[in-house]
Amino acid sequence: MQTPANGVSTPKVRSRESRGFPLPNAGFTNGGFNSARRNTPFQPATSKRRIPQNAPLEETLDPSKAAYILQKQWNLYSVTPMHQFSYKNLKDYAKLLSAQILAEKQKGVAFEVGTELVMRASFTCLPGLKGKASDSRAVLVQVATKPPFSKPGTEDKIVWSGWFCCVHGEDDILEMLPETMICLPLFLVHGTETLTATIGSWFQKSFDCCFSKLTVSSRDLAWMTALWTAYDTPEHVAATELVFSVPVEPHMDISYAIHPDDLKSLWNDVHKGQDEVTAEEVDGLFHCLYIHFFRHFKIQLSKTHLVKVSTSIASAHCDGKIKFLCKEHLIRVLGLLTELAMNNIEY
Repeated sequence: MQTPANGVSTPKVRSRESRGFPLPNAGFTNGGFNSARRNTPFQPATSKRRIPQNAPLEETLDPSKAAYILQKQWNLYSVTPMHQFSYKNLKDYAKLLSAQILAEKQKGVAFEVGTELVMRASFTCLPGLKGKASDSRAVLVQVATKPPFSKPGTEDKIVWSGWFCCVHGEDDILEMLPETMICLPLFLVHGTETLTATIGSWFQKSFDCCFSKLTVSSRDLAWMTALWTAYDTPEHVAATELVFSVPVEPHMDISYAIHPDDLKSLWNDVHKGQDEVTAEEVDGLFHCLYIHFFRHFKIQLSKTHLVKVSTSIASAHCDGKIKFLCKEHLIRVLGLLTELAMNNIEY
């Protein structure tokens, strides 16, 4: 590792308010947001994860859709399998959801996008967002607005987006589902909470599914750091930033920035395999980072909680927020998120 001047920035300490996920009065029922876990008393810790093969998105996903996904911060949810969902009926679903949104507006629900605007839903397949043939096709749901007396050709404004996907889903779970059910366990949302609640409630009633907020543990953030460091990035590589929460009142954060060359060199010393990453390697990487940080700043990061990781691949927060920064590794990132979503569901 280089000296702090070259390799590690001076730690930033800043206060952070503790924020929970507010439940709107409309839309999702409380039961819809309850955490769903597999029906086992304990979850065994993951000992290793395979580095999945990457699929070239240019061949399978519309470039405009890929650019749209990369430009947003998404909130993560897990979704139980949907009953009687059919790709053949996407246009019908769009009409029904649009009618539901209109009915909620007429009840006085404020969607925070302008009461005078006409709101329409659309459903679109995203066939490129899958890791293997057995994965179900991803579905993008969007809500757009247009003034009631707008000129012909006026472009709609997208005010809410959400997409369901299953990337490298677990075969043992996919195979046990009946033909009437489809598994799209990962749901990513960009939009207002009120619209999210209304749309989620419609899906729950229409397809007998259940949504749960998907948070990311400190341990999984550490896995993300290691896995994303292992991926090669063809473009400019930014510094990796790790944010740690100090367990004191008021809440304080420590930001730890590492030069990408330093982190890659350290990872190459720790990582021994070719196509998988082990828990021991993740522990070894962070042990070295903790030692280096303590040597220069006399702070024990092992006593804190990792709450955010930001790399050239993606940025993830423990609250369940993700921002994709590299289209070349989008499938790989979605594969890990799909695994976390499936582990958050009771089957």
